[in-house]
Amino acid sequence: MQTKSNNRERVFSVELNSKRNLKNVTLTNGSSDTVLVEGTIGELLHATFKEGLILEVKGKNGVLRVDLGENEICKLPVQNRFEVQKP
Repeated sequence: MQTKSNNRERVFSVELNSKRNLKNVTLTNGSSDTVLVEGTIGELLHATFKEGLILEVKGKNGVLRVDLGENEICKLPVQNRFEVQKP
């Protein structure tokens, strides 16, 4: 996985063990630029930071990687940990 570019763009990758774990891929060809990739990495095995630079979430069916540094994660105070943010 590449590191962050100069303009602070974020890079991500999803690696699935089988195409059976892929639920939906949508690329629009109209006026909308939206892209949707859905699948399942399965039951969580562990989530770690690789070299403090890449958040890696491993599941039984695959791996999700995001170039999000450990120092960029905001930890919620214990009393707010279960808040759900509304869109």
